Amino acid sequence: MKQSLLNLLVCPLCQSRLVYLADKQELVCKADKLAFPIEQDIPILLSQAGRSLTQTELASLHLSA
Repeated sequence: MKQSLLNLLVCPLCQSRLVYLADKQELVCKADKLAFPIEQDIPILLSQAGRSLTQTELASLHLSA
């Protein structure tokens, strides 16, 4: 995903910046602890598309702080 696009994208719920996880093809909101999918290079930034991150994922991403 292009960095110029990533700089424009924000969480649909809280307007926070999103973190791109290339290996999982997801955008993560640290504030809401949600992951939004990227399907065929298109970010799906609908509130109902976000999935809650597990405690294990949070710990591995250092988002729990």
